[in-house]
Amino acid sequence: MILFPAVDILDGRAVRLLHGRRDAVTDYGDPVDRAALWAEAGAKFLHVVDLNGAFGDGDNAAVIAEIVRKTSLPVQVGGGIKDVARAAYYILDAGAERVIVGSAIALDPDGADAMCARFGRKIVAGIDVKDGFVAVKGWVQKSDMTALDAALAMKKRGCDTVVYTDISRDGALTGVNADATARLGRESGMNIIASGGVSGMNDLAALDALGVYGAILGRAIYEGAIDLSKATALYGEGV
Repeated sequence: MILFPAVDILDGRAVRLLHGRRDAVTDYGDPVDRAALWAEAGAKFLHVVDLNGAFGDGDNAAVIAEIVRKTSLPVQVGGGIKDVARAAYYILDAGAERVIVGSAIALDPDGADAMCARFGRKIVAGIDVKDGFVAVKGWVQKSDMTALDAALAMKKRGCDTVVYTDISRDGALTGVNADATARLGRESGMNIIASGGVSGMNDLAALDALGVYGAILGRAIYEGAIDLSKATALYGEGV
């Protein structure tokens, strides 16, 4: 299982949001420093999200490029990536390993087609679910697509990896939805990265036992519920 320490960036700061709400933010300082800490703890891959990009009020592209440069780790980037030009910036200019496409899956199928056609498996499907349906535009709106609908649509485009987020659990340390995550993998035949609610080593053990491809670690490593170096030694593989 691949572990993905998360660095979510809002207004140039490393933060965690509760249930994706912008008004429920905890500030964890400089995102480049935070990424360096995860690298020092043994991270093999980083998950970086531009929250301003997701909310549509700016971007943190320069900061993300600095994270890629200073950590020398493979980085997957999400948040506001809606067209080929934006994906190309992160992959070709900033040096990201891959980018996450979220809202475009439901709102701009042609744009999703174009990004997948250009970059293939460097495109990861970001499927964020609220009340059973895919949420878009920084999680503030719901579409009429289910998680499986979205996964299969991206699979047809040549995508093989999904970041699956249960928004009701994100940032809450309430436990990961391991069964739903594993089920999406079985039904879609894709690599699924669990996101949202990972609260302790028991969650990682549950995901690993179910054969889940990867897990994103957020608030649990920021607040010490999971020791990243120990978790990496047990579960963290390279890419």
